This record gives sequence, C-alpha cells and structure tokens, in this order.
Amino acid sequence: NHLRFMAKKTTQVPFEKSLQELEQLVEHLEKGDIPLEDSLQCFERGIQLTRACQKALQKAEQKVEILLQDQGNERLKPFSDES
Repeated sequence: NHLRFMAKKTTQVPFEKSLQELEQLVEHLEKGDIPLEDSLQCFERGIQLTRACQKALQKAEQKVEILLQDQGNERLKPFSDES
C-alpha cells in the first residue's frame, strides 16, 4: 500500500532506515501508477528523508574531521551540533 509512506512522522529515524524508505519511495514513484496527489505526498516525504540523510551525513563527516585533526592526541574536541 503506497499510503504507508505518508503515515510516517518526521521523528528521527536511523540513517539506514531513512535511506531504505527513500529507495522504496523512488521505486514506487518510478512505477507511475499512483494518483497525482499520492505522488506529491510521496515526493514530499522523499524530500524530508533526503534532508534528514544529508544532515546525518554532515554530522558524521564533521565527527570524522574532528577525529582526524586530533589524531595522536588523547583529548578530542567537543562536537558542535548546530541544528
């Protein structure tokens, strides 16, 4: 049922689950056999998931950069989460 995608809340979902749901939405939209309104809802949810995945990747990249900059030091810099 294609409407199960729209029932999702915008709560934080683990990156892997967000990516999996996004892949399912794309596959569903590519079939092109759903009404326009449902397609728009799927697209909106896809945008939300894309933004959440991008944010998660940016946070991970920042953490990696901090770790690489401090290579050899025992003390790490605090992570700055600018939301």
